[in-house]
Amino acid sequence: MALVTGEIGSGKSTALRYCADRLHPSEYKVFYVTATSGSILELYRQITSEMGISQSSNSRAVLTRLIRNEITELVDGKKMKAALIIDEASLLRLEVLSELHTLCQFHKDSKPWLTLILAGQASLIDKMMYRASAPLASRIVARSHMQGLNRQCMQQYLEHHLTLAGVNANLFEDAAVTAIHQGSGGLLRKANHLARGALIAAARQESMTITAEHVRLAATEIF
Repeated sequence: MALVTGEIGSGKSTALRYCADRLHPSEYKVFYVTATSGSILELYRQITSEMGISQSSNSRAVLTRLIRNEITELVDGKKMKAALIIDEASLLRLEVLSELHTLCQFHKDSKPWLTLILAGQASLIDKMMYRASAPLASRIVARSHMQGLNRQCMQQYLEHHLTLAGVNANLFEDAAVTAIHQGSGGLLRKANHLARGALIAAARQESMTITAEHVRLAATEIF
């Protein structure tokens, strides 16, 4: 099991999609669900739906068996590797986290057939400290916390997106890059909003470059 945490907009979901998309589909089967604050039954139904299992039940035991059978068929039958990604896992209730590890128990917990990756805000780490979460937390072998970009990486990030848009020139003045970095705290989603808003502000003024003032104007439009 692995744990990926980070602040809102730090790029957790993007990073997970990036990694999952680069796994060869003939060797790996990745199931991706977005968690809610609902019950364990709701989560199990989400997983079975993602797996394409049409049968539904109000029994945890039945749903667990259906999920395990699907993983067994993939790993033992088709010789593939299976991974379950649960995004927004910080929304999961403690009673859900206390039971979630049972999905990964095959052959009396001797076969690691299902890789489970939980992604969420930093509060997910706090939830792992509770006694009820101990069976799940004890199985986590990798943990990563996504930090905001530093000033240099933010400039590279903006230049990369300009290149994707077909723009070869660097439109952002150094002061504007610094303003975006400081205003976003290095978080990608907020940096995107600030950069987009600054581009619009510069376009309205028919300016060929984006200044720190344009970023300031953009900052008044977002939270």
